[in-house]
Amino acid sequence: MFIADAKRLTSAGAKKIMATAIGKAQEAGVAVSVAIVDAGGHILLVERMEGGRFHTVHSASTKAVCAASNRRQTGSKGAQGQALDVAHALGLALAAGPERWTAMEGGCPIMAGTECIGAVGVAGGDWAFDERVAKEAAESIK
Repeated sequence: MFIADAKRLTSAGAKKIMATAIGKAQEAGVAVSVAIVDAGGHILLVERMEGGRFHTVHSASTKAVCAASNRRQTGSKGAQGQALDVAHALGLALAAGPERWTAMEGGCPIMAGTECIGAVGVAGGDWAFDERVAKEAAESIK
């Protein structure tokens, strides 16, 4: 087989995911940044809420890219899902590139069945908040 059919995240889907994430953050009174990428890690949408810290834009983008690349939620786990200590988590981030991998929670793949069509990254809350909002936003188009 030389050609494969592939699904992709539409602009409307990305906007729905963004609206869900921003809505959840507004309800909680937490100013976050949200980044949505396609399956190749290319930015589709980015938003920093009023009052959001400027560094959270980069954090959200990195979380989204990492989740798309690994096709799983971000956290301190290696390529095979194994737990990583701090030294190995930092080493992996350095090896992959500081904008490609993070051990921070808050990135979630956007799945269409078994196919990863993109990812969402949320930054600005505590780790559990970012993780929850990213997951709920990614699932909002199912």
